[in-house]
Amino acid sequence: MNYELTTKPHYHVLDGLRGVAALMVLIYHIFECFDYTPVPHGNLAVDFFFVLSGFVIGYAYDDRWQKGLTTGQFIRRRLIRLHPMVVIGVLLGVGAFFLAGSVKWDGTHVATELVMLAMLCALFMIPIAPGAQTDVRGFTEMFPLNGPCWSLFFEYIGNLLYALLLRRLPTKVLAVIASVCGVILTASALQRGYVDQGWSMAEGGFWGGLVRMLFPYTIGMLIARCFKPIKAKNVFWKCSAVILIIGAMPTIGSDESIWMNGLFCALCIVVVFPCIVWIGASERENKPKQVHLCRLLGDISYPLYAIHYPFMYLFYAYIGFHGDPVAISKFSEVWPAALALLIGCPVLAYLLFHFYDKPVRKRLNEGTKGR
Repeated sequence: MNYELTTKPHYHVLDGLRGVAALMVLIYHIFECFDYTPVPHGNLAVDFFFVLSGFVIGYAYDDRWQKGLTTGQFIRRRLIRLHPMVVIGVLLGVGAFFLAGSVKWDGTHVATELVMLAMLCALFMIPIAPGAQTDVRGFTEMFPLNGPCWSLFFEYIGNLLYALLLRRLPTKVLAVIASVCGVILTASALQRGYVDQGWSMAEGGFWGGLVRMLFPYTIGMLIARCFKPIKAKNVFWKCSAVILIIGAMPTIGSDESIWMNGLFCALCIVVVFPCIVWIGASERENKPKQVHLCRLLGDISYPLYAIHYPFMYLFYAYIGFHGDPVAISKFSEVWPAALALLIGCPVLAYLLFHFYDKPVRKRLNEGTKGR
């Protein structure tokens, strides 16, 4: 049997929830430069993405290896799914960097050849070490031209681990790996007071990011293997509300009890997000309006995540953000620019999905048939 011809039911609710989480990331980044944000825990949406990715990969591919799927075919399919938007995001990042004056956060001018080297690293998903000349913003980001590429970098690592190892493991062994990663992630969160490693290689950020990806990714795979739907109604709205409430939750505890905030973050990742994915996959009602909304949110979710941050760099330059938070009182002066981002980025994501990402992936998939 040709594995390409098999079809499976589509989880529209999960598509919609991914879109809600992507919009929350956008809001989080718009307010990231201010000393107040309506979504202090909006960055946890990335961890929700990782749970979703593990579930979708396990659901879509676990039974295809026995039907002829090869490692090379899997890797090609994942590259075709992810990399076209990586390319656009990086190119937008280069354009934004030049428009902002080709300078680091401290105002130091950066030579064009270093920007081009940083671009090549980003296009080939090669992370940049802190202090390297290609760290063109001087902020120790793995991918200084488009910061969120860090999570796509770990997504690629997760895909490779799945193809080479994780898919072969018995469910009990996979559960042990997930449990160990969950314990490490929780211990790190309790110590640091938050979960935000991975975007930089400084201070052990690579290993922190690896664990941050591995736990939700493997727990998502376990859900795909063990999934049995439960009775659930109006799941999209209820789960969306939970995601937004998590994002809006204020930081818990003081400097002396910051572990409390870490515990909150760990509980969200270890318990709440897997439950949301399980419940979200359980609703099979096909209400036309809800399906249409979820499909729309799902369509823009990945393009939005991949392309929004270069515009954040321009926004930060516009309001004078150089690493130290700007007083929220200034928001009254720059709210039109913030609103333009809130509306413009999703619109651009929609256009890119329909007129670039979807056609390019279709063309590339046609080119790989028969291989």
